Order: sequence, then structure tokens, then C-alpha cells
Amino acid sequence: MGVAVRPTAPRCCFRLSIPLVIFALLLLYLSARSLGGRSGCGLVAQACVPGGTAPFQVRQESGPLEAPERKEPPCLGPRGMLGRMMRPFHASLNPEGDVGLSPYLAGWRALVEEAFTTVTALEARVHGPDAEHYLSLVTMAAWERRAGLLERPGEAPRDPARSSGSRTLLLLHRALRWSQLCLHRVATGALGGPDAGAQCSDAYGAALGPHHPWLVRQAARLAFLAFPGRRRLLELACPGTTEAEARAALARAAGTLEDVYNRTQGLLAERSLLQLA
Repeated sequence: MGVAVRPTAPRCCFRLSIPLVIFALLLLYLSARSLGGRSGCGLVAQACVPGGTAPFQVRQESGPLEAPERKEPPCLGPRGMLGRMMRPFHASLNPEGDVGLSPYLAGWRALVEEAFTTVTALEARVHGPDAEHYLSLVTMAAWERRAGLLERPGEAPRDPARSSGSRTLLLLHRALRWSQLCLHRVATGALGGPDAGAQCSDAYGAALGPHHPWLVRQAARLAFLAFPGRRRLLELACPGTTEAEARAALARAAGTLEDVYNRTQGLLAERSLLQLA
């Protein structure tokens, strides 16, 4: 029998902690790409990503943990935070092996409730006059290649607002990996081990840090100092459950993100799009 995680935190506290930290880090990441100019490098040269092919897919590591009391806590239901985030991401994995862009972006809206520029820019294409070409990752990549809209690898556009949809998706894709790693490590971390801030900071270093200039990495490191502790994060993510149930729910959410990441990574790699940014 686990220790009950009491729903002591009001909804506004969640919005002022986890999403804002994620949102700030994503903004740092996305703005760093526009600072890089034509070389793709940021404020400090040594932060540039070395050439070569990016890793193909991540080893499947996320999945449900055993929760002894309830199979599906309310946070995984239609009104729960994790449920609202998981469903559209899961729906983006269509039976044809492609990634649907509209549900993918809906998942991002649920993951980070604030409307930020990158999601909005890609949504403008998904719902714009060329919407028929932006139904999925595959149709988008094929259309942009035929239309000559793709940037040269590693070359940032002069006007970030005019980035190709494929490049914009790549930036979201990398940030999704950080989110997945963060959730997975918080869900599976041992008691007495590194806290959520340290684990999500390590995840940042693995997924996003290599793509950031030094100044942005330092700002991210400071942001993680204010990250909520593991128990507090579990309370906020899945209120009214035991700690075991909250961990299991977080692991399931991480598993969904991992599935989306792996499929997207494969499709981008097959089309030589992993070096666009």
C-alpha cells in the first residue's frame, strides 16, 4: 500500500511550475537556433554540434510501472493532465507508419499550455492554404523538397518565421526527447537518488544541451535549480493518487512520447532531415 499523494496543489501552481520551466527551456532552445546565423552555431563556437549523422532511434526504455491499487488513475483520464497530453500524441501515430501533424501539435499544446511561436508557426502551415501538403510528416517533407523550401543542412534561415515546416518540426522533435527523458527519469528514479531537477537537467544535457550555445546552457542550468522536487512533481502531475500510481502514470506518458519520438526520428532520418538545424 503506497503513501497517498494528496492533491494539495491548486491547478494554478502547476501552471506556474512545471509548464513554465519547460516553456522557458523550449524558448531558450528555439531562440538559440535563430541566434546561430548561417553557420548554425550559437553565441559560443564550441557549442556547435559536430557533423555526422544523428543517432537513429532511442532504445525503448519507457513503459508502465506496476501500480498496485488502480490501473488508470484520474490523471490519465480525459480530464487529467497526463491523459490530455498522451491522447493526441498517441493519435499522431497513424496506422500507415507516418506521424500526423495535427494531433502531434495538439499534443504539444497539451504538454505546454502556453501558445509559443514554434507550434504556432507550424500550425499556420497545417491549417493554411497548403494544408493538403501538411497532413503528416511524410507529406510535408515530400512537398517541401519538391517546392525547394528545405534549408541547407545546418544553415539557419535569415528570417526564423519563414523556416520550413520540416525544420520547425525537427526543433520540436528534439525538445520532445528532453520531455520524454525528464518524465521517464522522474518516474523511475530511486528513492534517495538524484531529485527531479537533477534528473531533468541530465536529460537536458543529453537531448538539448549539445545543440545550445554556452550562454543558453548556463541559463537552463539555473532554471533547473528551481525545478520542483520529485514528490512535488508527482503530486502536481497526478493528484489524488499514491506515489506508485503517479510514477506508473508518468512512465506511461513517457512511453507515449518515446513511441512518437522513435517514429519521428526514423522518418526524419530516412529523408536526411536530421541535420536541418
